Amino acid sequence: MDKLDKFAIAAALQEISSLLELKGGVSRYKARAYQTGARAIAAVAGDIGKLIQDNRLTSIPGIGNALASQIKQLHSTGSCSVLEGLRKEFPQGILELSRLPGLSVAKIAKLHEALGVTSIAELQAAAEAGRVRNVKGFGAKTEQRLLELIADHDRDHKTEKRFHIHHAERIGDQVLSYLQAAPGLREVNFAGSLRRWKETVGTIRIVASSNRPEALVEHFLRFPLIVKVEDQTDTSCSVQLAEGARVSLRAVQPNQFALALFWETGSEAHVNKLHGIASRQGLDLNRQSLKLKINRAKKGKSLGSGGRPLEIRNESDVYPLLHMQYVPPELREDEGEIEAAVNKRLPEDLVALADIQGMVHCHTTYSDGKNSIEEMARAAEAMGMKYLTITDHSPTAFYAGGLKLDRLQRQWEEIGETQEKVKIKLLKGTESDILSDGRLDYPDRVLEKFDVVIASIHSRYKMDSEKMTRCLVTAMRQPVFKIWGHALGRLIQRRPPFECDVERVLDVIAESRAAIEVNGDPYRLDMEPRWIREARKRKIKFVISVDAHSAGALHNLKYGVGIARRGWLRRGEVLNTLGAKAFAKVVRPG
Repeated sequence: MDKLDKFAIAAALQEISSLLELKGGVSRYKARAYQTGARAIAAVAGDIGKLIQDNRLTSIPGIGNALASQIKQLHSTGSCSVLEGLRKEFPQGILELSRLPGLSVAKIAKLHEALGVTSIAELQAAAEAGRVRNVKGFGAKTEQRLLELIADHDRDHKTEKRFHIHHAERIGDQVLSYLQAAPGLREVNFAGSLRRWKETVGTIRIVASSNRPEALVEHFLRFPLIVKVEDQTDTSCSVQLAEGARVSLRAVQPNQFALALFWETGSEAHVNKLHGIASRQGLDLNRQSLKLKINRAKKGKSLGSGGRPLEIRNESDVYPLLHMQYVPPELREDEGEIEAAVNKRLPEDLVALADIQGMVHCHTTYSDGKNSIEEMARAAEAMGMKYLTITDHSPTAFYAGGLKLDRLQRQWEEIGETQEKVKIKLLKGTESDILSDGRLDYPDRVLEKFDVVIASIHSRYKMDSEKMTRCLVTAMRQPVFKIWGHALGRLIQRRPPFECDVERVLDVIAESRAAIEVNGDPYRLDMEPRWIREARKRKIKFVISVDAHSAGALHNLKYGVGIARRGWLRRGEVLNTLGAKAFAKVVRPG
């Protein structure tokens, strides 16, 4: 038999995790280990067989000896002892049927034994036929209740589950990796919310091209992590994966790829407005045929013969044909970008990942970070950064190991010692708490000795909008230069931004010694793009930070850049596009 690839192995590990979760008790801890293992294996770059052959599975974070043993069995035989044992413990169809609230393992076993039920669809058919009520322990009322639960499940299933962007990207990368092995693949790219770098993603949209698009769809539908096919045509499909993510694939001919990517990237409001503009210019921008053709000649202009499709080699060809600037994907929300592009006022120097020269807002083991100063420095240096700000928490954040003056002095000494070992410039900083009265929690004489100060709200002090506004206004007017950290305190899908008069605060920042952070932590991504645009109107400067509590979190930078671009931030408006000396000079507190 063919050996399992990394995706099939990951699917098996995910099944083990789900079955262990159903067992409950201490098995739930094992379930998490298998889920971590599934994600780790799916994300492996290169040949999983080579890792197994070289006995290097345990070099993968999250894979221990016991898990490695099961992975080896799966790779060579297609199954493993743990999975086989669990499958014997549970009735067939348990994972799908257990999604119905109140339907216990014992009840599912009875239904399977009496009626052969292995899926929700089979259970629904049995209940509608009146056969469930005859099973011991059930009855007419229970049967009716099951039908109601199934209806609720179907309705809830249609509600889009949204993933944080870094999780959506991780899952999407696995799908791209699988598709890139498809025979005849020409091009493939993300579209939709993920390509627009939205904070959360409901459907991971992918566009791919091949001379045989239907073969691409067939290849994708063999992806082992698919648990349900929701829609399918010859050239498109929508599926649900084991983690609950929805993935949509549109497969097209190579000469259709550019327009397919344009339409699938969206947003709906953006592409629909462009469709209207095209119509008024005598062009047919067609979503179904994936063609852009001339319907009628425009007075005084000739783009070709009527009805003949115009050649679109790249997505960027679409916009000039509509007499406007190219609009980058991150801006396509119908929030003024089309009007700006028509009037040639769209920024053409949006900040890019390659523009960033320094890592800002980094924590170490001195507060709540996982890595030492040297480890953070070497990790940033390996990424090509020119400088790194060490900004551990201040005394008020005692719960995060905030630094009192004695430990702060020791940290400064260690920064000096580390500087002698690395080329990257290390800047002494702090993430200083903003207190309820707007003061920062180090005295000015200490703040002035830092190289950089990030001022953040960590406790809302039960303040209403007016009190919070006064607090922030006072903080921004402090004499030291400060960077307003994770500005409105949101945690995406968990905690809303605190209420304040943002425009009033921005007005004060514009006339004070302050800048604003675009926080790259994928759970924060603060401040929001709409407020970034408001700040830009006031000529306020920004930094794009990582808010890194580990060396791995330095890679949050790309999410900060994505949000910054959604806010139309230009390279010259971002302070950490400057070199080390220029940056240090601009942000110096004293």
